[in-house]
Amino acid sequence: MSLILLITNYIGIIAFSISGSMKAIEKKMDLLGVITLGFSTSLAGGILADLLLGITPPTNLIYIPYPTASFIASIVTFAFYKKFTHVSKPLIYADALGLGAFTASGASLAFSLRPDPLLVIMVGTITAVGGGVLRDILANEIPLVLTKEFYASASIIGSTIYYGLAELGVQTGFLTTLVLLLTFALRLLAIRMKWKLPNAS
Repeated sequence: MSLILLITNYIGIIAFSISGSMKAIEKKMDLLGVITLGFSTSLAGGILADLLLGITPPTNLIYIPYPTASFIASIVTFAFYKKFTHVSKPLIYADALGLGAFTASGASLAFSLRPDPLLVIMVGTITAVGGGVLRDILANEIPLVLTKEFYASASIIGSTIYYGLAELGVQTGFLTTLVLLLTFALRLLAIRMKWKLPNAS
């Protein structure tokens, strides 16, 4: 894994952990609930992706620095949650960066194991948004990525671009960085332009 991807993975883990923890606090969960939602939001997508790819045990359960970062971020959020309500904009950017990092890492891993288009796109997207879906389910809500905002769509586009360029032989290190930045930019653009997919209503 490239240094850029490693760093942004940690940014994503921390941002997603804070996101999950804030959701748990909003639902009046105790410390265990906060840690559980923080862990689920940040790492469950990668765990599910590994299981789909036949990687057992999943990396996020045996590479201790990842869950450690999630646990620490969740506990800090629990202890200072009032402070985090005033830093929403930086968290949005960190979340978007994490979305890009997880999309790139998931798509890269899937392509390295089997260069199949649907597999690469699905694994890239699940890695990026699967944790958020589980967070909302645990919080007894319809998953946010299925109801509003241009979020999972940015990951789908990023994963599709990864597959297309990888098939053309673009070097892996450059490609993962490119997809990370493209997904990140798409998400920020969607926030600024208030992009949403149409719904029946």
